[in-house]
Amino acid sequence: MDKESFLFYDFAKRLFDVLVSAAALLLLAPVMAAVAMLVRVKLGSPVIFRHPRPGYREVTFNCMKFRTMTEDRDSQGELLTEELRLTPFGKALRRTSLDELPQLWNVLIGDMSLVGPRPLQLRYLPRYSQEQHRRHTVPPGITGWAQVNGRNEIEWSRRLELDIWYVDHRSMWLDFKILVMTFGRVVSAAGVAKANDVSIEEFWGICAPDQLEAVKNHSREGAQLDVLRES
Repeated sequence: MDKESFLFYDFAKRLFDVLVSAAALLLLAPVMAAVAMLVRVKLGSPVIFRHPRPGYREVTFNCMKFRTMTEDRDSQGELLTEELRLTPFGKALRRTSLDELPQLWNVLIGDMSLVGPRPLQLRYLPRYSQEQHRRHTVPPGITGWAQVNGRNEIEWSRRLELDIWYVDHRSMWLDFKILVMTFGRVVSAAGVAKANDVSIEEFWGICAPDQLEAVKNHSREGAQLDVLRES
């Protein structure tokens, strides 16, 4: 697309995002209220998990989800591993993507779009190649081209390639196609996580071998903070 076409697309996409997210929040309000009550009863508070993520042009925003883990601790007062804290109820929320419904508010206020590259961890930013950083030249989405083409089942390099492909080929027609495909993926719960994994594997990117251990240590510290935030 030329510059004028991109400007029209950006306007049309934002208008579509606002209309659809506002309508969805109204229509799904009873569902979200029911999920919120179940989360409060089964997992405790806070009900909403706010996680800082890099958005458009790598500006940080708070990505919202329903919490899916307990804050159970061991005898030393340390939080248990994610595998032990993720209950069948939490797994069901993730499998059905109900945990992501609060992101409709992120879409309404302009932090996200319905369709775009998924917002990933802040700690991944220095690990991207120059080409991979291009995924942040568009707003992040609730769903995206990578999500309907494998989601967490595919390797990181392929996921990021699909994100860049979307950036270069984005259009309203492609967005509609992704939304329709997303419905099928959610119904089948395809690609929620690799077999036997609670969450997806860590992304290391372009880290040099001599820097990898330091990056891993930093990653563990970041993951511990993420656990505390959800708790």
